[in-house]
Amino acid sequence: MDAVTLQVMVGALRAACEEMGVVLVRSAHSANIKERRDASTALFDASGEMAMQAEHIPVHLGAMPAAVEAVAAEHPEPGDAFILNDPYRGGTHLPDITVVSPIHVDGELAGYAASRAHHADVGGRIPGSMPADSHTLDEEGVVIEPRRLVKGGELDRDVLEGITSRMRGPRQRMADLRAQLAANRAGGARVAELAERHGLELVREAMDATLDYAERRTRAAIARLGDGEREARDVLEAPEGDLELRLTARVEGDEMTLDFTGSAEQHDGNMNCPLAVTRSACYFAVRVLADPDVPPSAGAYRPVEVIAPKGSLLNARPPAAVVAGNVETSSRVADLVLAAFGHALGQGTMNNVTLGNDRFTYYETIGGGQGACPDAPGPSAVHVAMSNTLNTPIEALELEFPLRAVEYAVRRGSGGAGAQRGGDGVVREVEALEEMELSLLTERRRHRPPGAAGGEPGASGRNLLDGRELPPKARATLRPGQRLRIETPGGGGHGAA
Repeated sequence: MDAVTLQVMVGALRAACEEMGVVLVRSAHSANIKERRDASTALFDASGEMAMQAEHIPVHLGAMPAAVEAVAAEHPEPGDAFILNDPYRGGTHLPDITVVSPIHVDGELAGYAASRAHHADVGGRIPGSMPADSHTLDEEGVVIEPRRLVKGGELDRDVLEGITSRMRGPRQRMADLRAQLAANRAGGARVAELAERHGLELVREAMDATLDYAERRTRAAIARLGDGEREARDVLEAPEGDLELRLTARVEGDEMTLDFTGSAEQHDGNMNCPLAVTRSACYFAVRVLADPDVPPSAGAYRPVEVIAPKGSLLNARPPAAVVAGNVETSSRVADLVLAAFGHALGQGTMNNVTLGNDRFTYYETIGGGQGACPDAPGPSAVHVAMSNTLNTPIEALELEFPLRAVEYAVRRGSGGAGAQRGGDGVVREVEALEEMELSLLTERRRHRPPGAAGGEPGASGRNLLDGRELPPKARATLRPGQRLRIETPGGGGHGAA
């Protein structure tokens, strides 16, 4: 395929994925999707390789190919759509529900449209389905193995109601799932239009060429990193103590191996990762290191091998709990890869806050400071890395939930000092207006985000309830008038000041 045609088709596929995301966000009912945009969309070729993704949530997208593979094994037919969230069958953690729809053109399989969204509740022991103290998957919510939600274009209402009736706010869950179905239909329609305009064979050729082009550019960028072996170590802040993660990164020519042998064993708590999540974090970090402008497709991952021993924290076996693994452990995996190549680190946590009762559920990830670069300071008060979401605006927060915003500000001076200073974190304080349950899944409370090349570490984060400090992983009941204050970490500085 010539370069001009390739770029036109890359643009068309990218636009289709972005349109899917817009349809999903604008159709959803929950603040978590319509305000925070905690959702992702992608298109896959007929073999299940990710041909293109929208620039959404890295931890969703790198793991989504496993979900498409699981659905393909169910032999979907024209007009079908499947639903799943099982972390050991292609999911990430239970609140992230994936809908996969095959795309058929004139009876031939052209590919798959997929959408993944973090739902405000999927059942389990606590409102919001993000318990700080879970030990098994069943405690975290409803486990959905790949199931046919739509058959031949007809929604199976019994399946939909059977799933959502076991969750809090079932009507909102239904509405958000319908939004995902609409997003998939939009993606399928755009692929069908491309096939009608250019022919299905050219569309298939374009998908293959996009994958190959992304691979070539990534290999070239990896080769520029230089051969050699690099190591990094870091810890996760489990309730009973620190869990060590280790990485050996090897570059040989235009290929990279990321070997996590020696990391902590599978955890009795919920900081475990299914292998798909570990790979997802690695793919994000490699894209940062190599060539961020490469078309976001599976071709960029072909030169990368990820090794994580079975039964370890980073390749857990069922029925291990995984809710914090998806949000917090994935952040540390990305940190390890970046640290191995000499980068100052950002906050390294999503600062997960879940509040709720039988009437509502509220989930928020909070931005923070990011690591400085050799030639620029780190950005302050932003969502990047494995999260990449927006915040919930104060107006939406106070309108939809029994919460009052007390303070929302940049945490001045929390970035690490250096020739280039790390970015500052955030202060987010809310007051409860009725009784509700609180669950916190946070990191970098005991250990500061490190700088690089002589730069100082950023400030560690703090969780406060009415001024009383809470641990990194915490559960509590908030009474009316009580205030929760989250101070997020700053990023590490770069170079000696």
